[in-house]
Amino acid sequence: MPNIKPISDLRNYSDVLHDVAAGAPVFLTKNGRGKYAILDMQDYEKMQATLRLMRELTKGRKSGEEKGWLTMEAVEKNLGLAHE
Repeated sequence: MPNIKPISDLRNYSDVLHDVAAGAPVFLTKNGRGKYAILDMQDYEKMQATLRLMRELTKGRKSGEEKGWLTMEAVEKNLGLAHE
């Protein structure tokens, strides 16, 4: 169940921060609508790494579609894994 609190609860920010844990963000509302999310640093770093990975995968896919895909043999050769 998501932990949702009004932004006015930040007056007692230590209570709000106490509720934040890995995998359990606190969502803050303003005028009854979602406005902010407070994440555990570990979750934030994981999200950033996921976004970087997704950007790189998108670049690779675009490159493959525009320039053509490599064969498995070419990939192995480029990585120095060619069979002898």
